[in-house]
Formats: sequence, structure tokens, C-alpha cells
Amino acid sequence: MATNYNPEHKEGKVASAIEEQTAKIPSDVFLWAALGSMAVSLTLHLAGPKKLSLFVGQWAAPFLLLGLYNKIVKLEGHDGTNPA
Repeated sequence: MATNYNPEHKEGKVASAIEEQTAKIPSDVFLWAALGSMAVSLTLHLAGPKKLSLFVGQWAAPFLLLGLYNKIVKLEGHDGTNPA
């Protein structure tokens, strides 16, 4: 169980509401989104529009970061005081 070492610093209402909703999304969704963006990027690269393929390919990292954040919120809960 997580411990909030600084109880004066708490999440706002908006952040708590977003975390509550995003915690319902399975972590696999973010992994598949990252893999999908890489596949679409490869397809675009082979088809011709190089700048668009690079743009879409850069989506993989944010998807993986969102998945990691989602996993942490599920395990620790927001504020580290209450489980999600």
C-alpha cells in the first residue's frame, strides 16, 4: 500500500476525475495503440508520405507513457492514499 509522504500536496478534482476514468482502461489498450502506430507508420513510410509516417511513428512513445501512467495509477491510486 502506498503512503503519501506529503499530505499537503494533493491531486485536484480534475486530475482525480481523469485518473478515475482512465483507470478503467485496460493497460493492453495502450500497448496495442503503440504497436498500431508503429505499423501504420511503417505502412505510410513504404507508401510514400515520409513526413506523415514520421509523425505517426512518434505516437508510440506517448502511448507507452500513458500506459505506464495508467498502470501506476491502478497500482498506487491517485495521491498515493487510496487505491484506484
